[in-house]
Amino acid sequence: MRKITSKFTLFIFLIIGVLAYSQENKKFANISSVLNGIIPNERVDFWVLVHNEYGRNNEVRTSGKKKDYTPQTSGFNLFPSEDSFYYVVYSSGGNINYVTDFEGLRKFVGKIDNAEEAAIVATIDGYLIDEEFKDIAASYSEDKMNYYLDLGKLTSKECPYQKKHFTLTVNKAAGTIKDIKDNGTYIELYNKKCPNNPRLLKIEKKEEPKNEPKKSTRSTRR
Repeated sequence: MRKITSKFTLFIFLIIGVLAYSQENKKFANISSVLNGIIPNERVDFWVLVHNEYGRNNEVRTSGKKKDYTPQTSGFNLFPSEDSFYYVVYSSGGNINYVTDFEGLRKFVGKIDNAEEAAIVATIDGYLIDEEFKDIAASYSEDKMNYYLDLGKLTSKECPYQKKHFTLTVNKAAGTIKDIKDNGTYIELYNKKCPNNPRLLKIEKKEEPKNEPKKSTRSTRR
């Protein structure tokens, strides 16, 4: 009887542990920390992640014995910005290589090893890690089978400027997105040029003031 009770108790604790593990939601600190989580797909002698902001290069991470390299003038960005970009420099087989676009980044990441890499691949596919809205568009949870990424997506640059947020289920074994849940719009910005601006439409629908009826004048007899 004791053995049965012990096994049942152990089973309950395992279930609780799995549920707690799967429900724990973690936030991505920032885009640099996400890129910092890359585990290169191929064996490299060294690699360095560089963030160029306003023309200045800042080495976010350096792994292995650093070698001389040429600073790059262009790169990739996981969040739309005209003022900064990232690039990766790595050495493999004695050759210096540069990752400056999404195609090269996808190849460098290769097999998805963690939630950060899952988020990077999702970003390459059009989603975004929105640092200003971490609760709904820059966080994740996981269980033994999947990563659950809460990410944003720019759905319109026109009128109105709009962002939606989604929950992506990424299978750990296959490294593919198996389900996408649309959680709706979280940013919708109109400007004066937007023909569908609700405020302008409301003003246009206001009734024009009605003219007062003219008073009739009676002719008087003399």
